[in-house]
Amino acid sequence: MRKNSIKNTRINGEVRRELSAIIQNEIKDPRIHPMTSVVEVEVAPDLKSAKAYISVLGDEQAQRDTLEGLRSAEGYIRRALARTVNLRNTPEIRFIMDQSIEYGVHMSKLIDDVNRDSLEKEGDKDDQADE
Repeated sequence: MRKNSIKNTRINGEVRRELSAIIQNEIKDPRIHPMTSVVEVEVAPDLKSAKAYISVLGDEQAQRDTLEGLRSAEGYIRRALARTVNLRNTPEIRFIMDQSIEYGVHMSKLIDDVNRDSLEKEGDKDDQADE
C-alpha cells in the first residue's frame, strides 16, 4: 500500500475521527485541555505506527500539559482505538504538537495590522491635502 493511496487516506481519516472522539469523550485526565483537537493523522503504510498532530487552544503551559497527558494515556488510547477501528494492526500513536492554526492566526493578525496602518497613512495624506 502506497503512502498516499486511497485506502491509506481513508484509514487516516477514520483514525483521526476516532482518535478525536476518544480524546474528547473518554479521557478524563485533567492535564488535557478541553480545547484539544486532532488536526491530522498519518498512519504508516504497514499500519504499525501513526503520527497524530494535535492542536491546543491555550497557552504554552496548557500545550505542554496536554501533550504530557496524551503521552501518558497512549496505551489506553491505543486499546480504545483497537475496539473502534477494525485494522489488522493497531498503530502505535506518536503525538506531535501542531502549531499551524496558531501560526495562521498570528499571520492573519499581522496582515490586519499592516492593512490598518496603510489605511491610517492614506487618511493622513488626505487630511494634509485638504489643508
